[in-house]
Amino acid sequence: MLVRVALAAALLLPASAFAELSPYAGQQARAIKALSDADIEGLLQGRGMELAKPAELNGYPGPSHSLDLAQDLGLTPEQIAALKPIQQRMAIDAKALGAQVVEKERALDRLFADRSINVQKLQSLNLEIGELRGRLRTVHLVAHIETVSILTPDQIKRYDVLRGYAEPSAATHEARPASAGRGHGKH
Repeated sequence: MLVRVALAAALLLPASAFAELSPYAGQQARAIKALSDADIEGLLQGRGMELAKPAELNGYPGPSHSLDLAQDLGLTPEQIAALKPIQQRMAIDAKALGAQVVEKERALDRLFADRSINVQKLQSLNLEIGELRGRLRTVHLVAHIETVSILTPDQIKRYDVLRGYAEPSAATHEARPASAGRGHGKH
């Protein structure tokens, strides 16, 4: 009898009571569905957005963080002068490409919203977005490659310690400043 009551109660429950919310729930109100506000801001500001992670985590410091840590790294005036144009070029190029990514994502979103998308338009826009994102990543990675040629091996090791990628050397008793590791670009 108890089994029948439980079965009857289960049949009376609406199907939605068993449904799980999609991880996309709440994102339908985004201006561009595929991009969060933080994504849009990061792209428009030329931020790293983890695009240079392969370089950053394999001993290729970035110019922005190197300049931020100039004193802790013991950068010379010549090194600072060499890093500034790399950082400036990276920022200019990344902002321009990021703006193009945002516009193409907006166009793709609009085609879906207007119900005017077709396979040809989709393929074309996706290829453009993919190429732009690849170029954007290249801008960030190239800046890291260029930065490595300016820093000394000891400065690179110190950078890794300051950014939290390596433990301080017992021989040098290096310490990580409280501000170290709080990056602006999420490489």
